[in-house]
Amino acid sequence: MGNTKTLAAITAVNGYVPDYILTNAELEKLVDTTDEWIQSRTGIQERRILKGEGKGTSDMGAEAVKGLLAKRGIDASEIDLLICATTTPDLQFPATANIITDKVGAKNAFGFDINAACSGFIYALTTASKYIESGTYKKIVVVGGDKMSSIVNYEDRTTCIIFGDGAGAVLLEPSTDDNGIQDAILKSDGSGRIHLHQKAGGSAKPASHETIDAKEHFVYQEGQSVFKFAVTNMADVSAEIMARNNLTAETVAWLVPHQANKRIIDATASRMGVGPEKVMLNIHRYGNTTNGTIPLCLWEWEKQLHKGDNIILAAFGGGFTWGSVYIKWAYDS
Repeated sequence: MGNTKTLAAITAVNGYVPDYILTNAELEKLVDTTDEWIQSRTGIQERRILKGEGKGTSDMGAEAVKGLLAKRGIDASEIDLLICATTTPDLQFPATANIITDKVGAKNAFGFDINAACSGFIYALTTASKYIESGTYKKIVVVGGDKMSSIVNYEDRTTCIIFGDGAGAVLLEPSTDDNGIQDAILKSDGSGRIHLHQKAGGSAKPASHETIDAKEHFVYQEGQSVFKFAVTNMADVSAEIMARNNLTAETVAWLVPHQANKRIIDATASRMGVGPEKVMLNIHRYGNTTNGTIPLCLWEWEKQLHKGDNIILAAFGGGFTWGSVYIKWAYDS
């Protein structure tokens, strides 16, 4: 059954995590917490941290992209567009996407960043798919990555246990069959910003001696409020995309959830009726890498993905932002 409509298919995926491992044991020395408490509340055992002077999100993103191109056997000059989903750009400007294209030698690509907190990767993936579907471009790279350690206060025990650094990248190309990105439901509610944001460093409250002394350049999160919203909305939107596309727990091969908290992931899977054997989970090793979580999961599970597999991506992030994407996997690795 040929599809007259062009779809955007993921044709390659790659990830990168830094070498340095920050364990729960090490965090016990920094803040008043325990390994047992962290694991029972979040499911996290360790996370990766990008060390090194002047290293930013682009360094991890560039590594992910270089490996991606090598896997697909294409040259950087063939990339038409590179979108980077990040909450921790190297600089306020230019876009981290521009820095990555320079670092990988993608001379013919234009690029821009998308910031939708933890939902940024699925927002960027959906945006990129429209450029493919319209016939405008043939090869688009979507990078999701964050150096969360750059905006985490390691004296705040409620947030420093959660986040890690990492990046992943996917290549999108026009599909030759019915496989590819099938549907997406994306949502946002700006009234949720009060519960999860960075207080200073933007145009409303630029950096000053006062903001730095008050530690306002770090993640601020009201955990309980965010948790309640995330559990409900990530589960709702995942159930909605299944219903809209006549998918059942049996016909879904994989749930690829944003790795924010194991309890939120469990609630989403439960709402979809999907068993744990179909849920990609690496939060125990990487923590919440924000825009990196979903592509890092796809990278780690790539060998278990088969052509035609029904895959649901789901995310929830600050903003609030949330959404779900339904993909029919396009290749056997």
